[in-house]
Amino acid sequence: MEILDILISASFWAAAIRIATPLILATMGELICERAGVLNLGIEGIMVAGAFAGWMAVYSGTGLWVGVAVAMVVGMGFGLLHSVLTVPFGLSQHVVGLGVTLLATSSTYYAYRLALPQVTSPPKIDAFQPYEIPVLSEIPLLGQALFSQTPFTYLAFILVGLTSVMLYRTPLGLAMRAAGESPAAVAAQGLSVTAIRMGAVIVGSGFMAMGGAFLTMSAFDSFFFEMVNGRGWICIALVVFGSWMPGKALLGAVLFAAFDALQIRVQQTGFGADIPYQIFLMAPYILSIAALVLVSRRAQVPAALMVPFNKGER
Repeated sequence: MEILDILISASFWAAAIRIATPLILATMGELICERAGVLNLGIEGIMVAGAFAGWMAVYSGTGLWVGVAVAMVVGMGFGLLHSVLTVPFGLSQHVVGLGVTLLATSSTYYAYRLALPQVTSPPKIDAFQPYEIPVLSEIPLLGQALFSQTPFTYLAFILVGLTSVMLYRTPLGLAMRAAGESPAAVAAQGLSVTAIRMGAVIVGSGFMAMGGAFLTMSAFDSFFFEMVNGRGWICIALVVFGSWMPGKALLGAVLFAAFDALQIRVQQTGFGADIPYQIFLMAPYILSIAALVLVSRRAQVPAALMVPFNKGER
């Protein structure tokens, strides 16, 4: 009954949505990249760089939304590097992505030590605070879970809607999806596959960095090493889980976050006290892998994903 009580509590789902927010932002970024035909394995490092850049901007005296913008610009910078190496030059997307992750992570740690050489504990900032939307926040269960979050969370859900509209209701979205399915057909229409793919990677990387910035500017109020903690790799799996569709990817992010929130609360209740706590920590990942295996068998991968395109070649 204790687990059932947890699952039907508003505070549990509020926590799940909060945990899901950085996953939602980064997953949308990865989805945009892959829809255009580019696998961006730089996501983990880009999230770390975004987390630091946004936090450092606010710590230096800028406003919170300026910090979000700074994080996005930094992410787009790494996305530009990734796109230049993988799209026009056609280098291995796996190697470049891992290289970007290493570069972004190590340069972030270096910048942190350079900016704060004598600091032993991370300084704090005034982070985003929850904002209750009038009337909607008073809805039982749903109100606290969805409409009593920070503005950063509301932004994440808005971006999911905008991404979906862009992909399925605009000429740009059609061209982007075609670049990931049949780039030769895009080129035949006189459009630049290179520009479409590079643009998708740059914008997608900006979204990833915003996901990292959420951790330092909304979930927490400081930056510390390893705070991203593998979330970027989870987001790559969530794209597959969502079959490269924004709505399904959103549900996947919330599902994973719910597993994570559940294991935290189960440990707090003392349930299974004789079970090593590492089992609870593994549970969200095990359940997510199981769900991924079941769903991905029916997923349709973009036909030109990770396939370089050179105009004039067949």
